[in-house]
Amino acid sequence: MLSLLKRFKERLLYAGQKDKKVCCCTMGSTHRPRKGSMQFYPRKRAGRMAAKIKTWPAQQEPKLLGFAAYKAGMTHAMITDKRPFSLTKSSSIAVPCTILECPPLKAVAVRFYRNTDKGFLPMSEVPAGNPDKELARMIRLPKKAGKEFDKVEGFDDVRIVMQAQPKLTGIGKKKPELFEIALGGKKDQKAAYAKELLGKEINISGVFKAGMIVDIHGITKGKGLQGPVKRHGISLKHHKSEKSRRNPGSLGSWKGQVNQTWRVAHAGQTGFHQRTEYNKYIMKISDKPDLEKKGGFHRYGKINNPYILIKGSVMGPKKRLIKLTFPIRPNKSFAYEPSEISYLHV
Repeated sequence: MLSLLKRFKERLLYAGQKDKKVCCCTMGSTHRPRKGSMQFYPRKRAGRMAAKIKTWPAQQEPKLLGFAAYKAGMTHAMITDKRPFSLTKSSSIAVPCTILECPPLKAVAVRFYRNTDKGFLPMSEVPAGNPDKELARMIRLPKKAGKEFDKVEGFDDVRIVMQAQPKLTGIGKKKPELFEIALGGKKDQKAAYAKELLGKEINISGVFKAGMIVDIHGITKGKGLQGPVKRHGISLKHHKSEKSRRNPGSLGSWKGQVNQTWRVAHAGQTGFHQRTEYNKYIMKISDKPDLEKKGGFHRYGKINNPYILIKGSVMGPKKRLIKLTFPIRPNKSFAYEPSEISYLHV
């Protein structure tokens, strides 16, 4: 016992030489960094229900760089662990996963961009013929035929305007979402590939494969006005505090006459923010709606279209549109192989 106390004191003395805050008589002071990440400021509501993708990954071959799906809910699956250095290697483990229903997207237009001093600006757009009647709920449909595809010249980039088809799902929505999806390859390859896709439907299996990693963009679940404890995670003050218990404590020199710096944890909007999760693993892609659950999924309904399983959670509530893209900073050590799912709970 005495030897243990002696060794403990020697360690404290050694730590005190490295760090002046630690001495032989008292332990080190608790390190308390500020609450709330500056990375996500301003914490205001997103401008739209679907995420806006500003940066697309570079790909050499001409193909779509993204897709969109609707969040149906979460479940768990039993898979075989194939990680080489895992303690549960080659054994069956339970993994949480998210189900995303993927109705086919429809290419309704091709948009051409020109590189200017102010960045890439749209210069021309070629719509597809015979638009869906549901598209009139979103935009004003053109009455005349657009510009011919082959007559567009002087462009630097090409993107496809996609239309989601929520009418094919059971979420009770008809108004479609419109968004752009970038293409890989050179500009001539992009134009030729976009001409082939114009007016056609694209399935999820034509863009992604099982075993890949993707980036997920979405809008988180809105929680309205919340206090600093829930919003930033500050600690509760003592119950005998003179004033409030859930407010930040002494602000010291940061508090002037009436003003307080914006860095102090305040109450405000919580949730409904645009967020991106990197390198999410696709466990399975099914071309058939083979998930049958009595009564459908809670607060979503039945899955009538192809679906994918994403390992882990996905931001946002059910029925929200989630965008998937190729990874912007992929994990190079990741092994691209699909999981062997022995059981999926529905």
